[in-house]
Amino acid sequence: MTKRLWIATACGVLTWSVNVRAQSGAPNPREGLAAQYVNTETGVTLDDAITRALEQEPTLRATRTAVDVARGVQLQAGLRPNPTVSFMQLQEPGGTDSQSRVEIEWPLDLFRKAGRVAVAEQERQATEQSVSHRERMLAADVRMKYGEAVAAVRDLSVSDDLVATTTRQYDLLRARVDQGGTPPLERNMLEVELRRLEAGRLLEAGHVDRAVIELKRLLGLSANAPLQLRDTLERLVAREGAMPPRPDTTAVAIRPDVREAEARMRVADALIDRARREGRVDLSLFGSYMRMDAGFPQLGRNAQGELTRVRGLFHDFSVGAALAVPLRNRNQGEVASAQAERAGAAARLDAARLTAEAEIAAAAARDERARSAIAVYGGGARDLARQNLDVVTQTYELGRATLFDVLAEQRRYLDLEHAYGNALREAYEARAALRRALGDVR
Repeated sequence: MTKRLWIATACGVLTWSVNVRAQSGAPNPREGLAAQYVNTETGVTLDDAITRALEQEPTLRATRTAVDVARGVQLQAGLRPNPTVSFMQLQEPGGTDSQSRVEIEWPLDLFRKAGRVAVAEQERQATEQSVSHRERMLAADVRMKYGEAVAAVRDLSVSDDLVATTTRQYDLLRARVDQGGTPPLERNMLEVELRRLEAGRLLEAGHVDRAVIELKRLLGLSANAPLQLRDTLERLVAREGAMPPRPDTTAVAIRPDVREAEARMRVADALIDRARREGRVDLSLFGSYMRMDAGFPQLGRNAQGELTRVRGLFHDFSVGAALAVPLRNRNQGEVASAQAERAGAAARLDAARLTAEAEIAAAAARDERARSAIAVYGGGARDLARQNLDVVTQTYELGRATLFDVLAEQRRYLDLEHAYGNALREAYEARAALRRALGDVR
């Protein structure tokens, strides 16, 4: 085999290896860095990752406790004020006079309970929507980070195969140089290319490490916890493309952040009503019992005519009512403050709706363009790039091109593979963004 034919054959093997690797997305089991991040049997799928995040992520678990707090506040708001009981004892020092008094006061809490309960109920609903919004954002973050990780693994897998093939090619070429069959210049050129590829692969491995560690954080795992992925970028894009979300007129209304804004406005309405109720009259009932034992130092005669100290034992009962009359203080300040809060809540609701509409429209447009780009690549662009590399390789074999031409075409082919990977990533992220804009959690 001639030198040019050998190089052409090696380049052809390189092209075939990269092409098969890019299409399959499976890691090279013999060597490479990508294999440690993927396990097609026990690895974590995207659905598993979202489920685990919704169950274990600490911030979300802390947020969910706010619902329990709101329920406790609602329970408390439905309770009536307790009665107040007081006792007083008076005793004459060195004497026999004494007085015992028991009083009870019972606020009727007129008109106020319904206002408190309404505010607490709306606060609970707003808190539940806030938790749903947090769940939506967490699921979207996991979806994005998982896609970033599998995309980085795909790039690393391509680099793994390229480095392995180039290494085998370099070993063969070095042996031929040692035997004097090939000029050392071609070996040196290939060594430079190999080192460039190895350095690029290490940088891509760093990107994978970063994405996986950040994904662990979202799943509630420590940075040192083991985590392997099962899905590939191609599989995720194909699955998402097979089940396209369909935006409709109700998409804005069902988003948790819009529902939370609506609940906050209802809270403001309830606050206005409560403030007005607290400015009305209120009534409290009270009653008391007093036992008084009193006497005088003079003596008098009793019914038997005997001298005895003048004294008496008295029992008194009293009942009454206290009416709070709102003459000057009718809670005008609280009402005005609640009305201002209501105006702000209405403006925030409008902003939430506009934001939701814009996000859905932008995500839908992005998703459509990304799918069109994938279709362009699937229309033969990658096959044409492969064909171009084969032609340049054959031209080099016939002596009409140089090794520089082959390496340049090889880089263009690899650039196309990376561009296709970026297009897959964009298609996946665009669909994930659309699902987040539509309010999807799973």
